[in-house]
Amino acid sequence: MWTFTANFQQCPTSSIPIISISSRSSYFRVFPKPTLICSALQSQIETLNGTKDGRTEIRLGLPSKGRMAADTLELLKDCQLSVKQVNPRQYVAEIPQLSGLEVWFQRPKDIVRKLLSGDLDLGIVGLDIVSEYGQGNEYLIIVHDALEYGDCRLSLAIPKYGIFENINSIRDLAQMPQWTEEKPLRVATGFTYLGPKFLKENGLKHVRFSTADGALEAAPAMGIADAILDLVSSGTTLKENNLKEIEGGVVLESQAVLLASRKSLIQRKGALDTTHEIIERLEAHLRAVGQFTVTANMRGNSAQEVAERVLSQTSLSGLQGPTVSPVFYKRDGKVVADYYAIVICVPKKSLYKSVQQLRAFLTRKQLVQIGGSGVLISPLTYIFDEETPRWNQLLQELGL
Repeated sequence: MWTFTANFQQCPTSSIPIISISSRSSYFRVFPKPTLICSALQSQIETLNGTKDGRTEIRLGLPSKGRMAADTLELLKDCQLSVKQVNPRQYVAEIPQLSGLEVWFQRPKDIVRKLLSGDLDLGIVGLDIVSEYGQGNEYLIIVHDALEYGDCRLSLAIPKYGIFENINSIRDLAQMPQWTEEKPLRVATGFTYLGPKFLKENGLKHVRFSTADGALEAAPAMGIADAILDLVSSGTTLKENNLKEIEGGVVLESQAVLLASRKSLIQRKGALDTTHEIIERLEAHLRAVGQFTVTANMRGNSAQEVAERVLSQTSLSGLQGPTVSPVFYKRDGKVVADYYAIVICVPKKSLYKSVQQLRAFLTRKQLVQIGGSGVLISPLTYIFDEETPRWNQLLQELGL
């Protein structure tokens, strides 16, 4: 419970008195409730509490079930942000590394809705869910648009047979004379916002939508729909049900994204700092996926000479170039350094080629080869930039 000191002063825009509030007071006074409240009072209360709802914790919404939920928890774990749930039946958990943060397990569509209502501050969902239930609302900000899992596409699919046999594009579908006001194209979908918007933009005027969740592929064969608009991953299920995607029929490409409430980032104390840390951890981990550190000892007269040899091979340039440092050892009682250790970062697809180049040794016939020995390889866990570009983009989006 808050303890207030209430001081009256005249509101600059009306004759209604306003109250200055302080949480440090040890006493309070009760005043008659005014019929109108000056906006300055509301502003002071919001400043005191972080936002007008009065809560101080930051809330992150995560999917509660399914593959998306499992992959989200795995990603956070890889970023050293493991979610701790005391009771698996509870919907609230925590991430110990982020103090003041609560994790709420919710249905993906409810995550978007609660970000809009202010009950959540951050959330991880698929872009398809953001687009369907967020509907372009300016109070939602996509903080990270590529978490690299949950890949799928929202696509229109029609039968391979009958009147659709020679229909191969959205344009062909729109030009079919069969669709009239009395007999519209029947589309089964769970995307009741994106579906109508997409088909209207592509010239399909006579369409009737039926809402459904799951097993939409059977709808055309059952005669209850002419087409479906649904999420597609590999396309195997469509083929097994004699359905096909058509050119221009993809509504959007989707994957998991980190979403935030614009109001929370601006108003809630600590929300922006927490978001910054989450972005940095995500970026550092995702950038390191598929990257390896390669270390090799190479003979040379100087670090400059070794660096020039390494940089003569484009596959050995690393992120910004090799790190070259002398290797000291004793020879005839003296400390010498005619070997140098080079460290480079190499993507997985170039790993073997890079190792082969480093292992090449100097011979009379191959004087231009680098000559390396003792090649060590280890996977990278994180690659931190000086500052992640997505953080700077977020600050620009917020006008900060």
